[in-house]
Amino acid sequence: MDEKIVKVLNEMSEYLSIVQMKKLQEVILKTFAENEAVKTNISNSEFLEMFLAAKQVEGCSDRTIQYYKVTVEHMFTQIATEVRKITTEEIRAYLANYQKRNNCSNVTIDNVRRNISSFFSWLEEEDYILKSPMKRIHKIKTKTVVKNTISDEGIEKLRDNCNAIRDLAIIDLLYSTGIRVGDAYGKIRLKLEQTQ
Repeated sequence: MDEKIVKVLNEMSEYLSIVQMKKLQEVILKTFAENEAVKTNISNSEFLEMFLAAKQVEGCSDRTIQYYKVTVEHMFTQIATEVRKITTEEIRAYLANYQKRNNCSNVTIDNVRRNISSFFSWLEEEDYILKSPMKRIHKIKTKTVVKNTISDEGIEKLRDNCNAIRDLAIIDLLYSTGIRVGDAYGKIRLKLEQTQ
């Protein structure tokens, strides 16, 4: 029976809007599903907690999980609609208002879009929604910033101005490996803590 329901929904998806598809799915399942447990009403915050738990199981860092949480919670404060009924238009309006209100770059707004998209993709994969409203909201174009590289003369000036052997070692480490300053700092700090 389930395969037939999915086939009907897939056939109708190109002719109906997301809202109409959700209603059709609801009616078909209610009418034809046999002995299935009725899904309880789940609040937006409960959906978010389940999503965050799934991301934690996938191995996302605490920082990433916190970023997901803050992003989706902020969306909930601006869009009062139940998660299962949020439309593409509501999310587009939210992203446009977010960018205008915070005067943020395209890179920032694309990060917000990506986090929200991940949330709705998870809802779709878990069959809480029929189709993610984010499918029609594409990646936001951003300018690629090409950073200037330091010249050989610049490196020599840095090396000449090093007063301690430690500073010279750090400059050589950064230049020869391409490691980021923050990563080098973290590794040096960790090593110092281990020796104390």
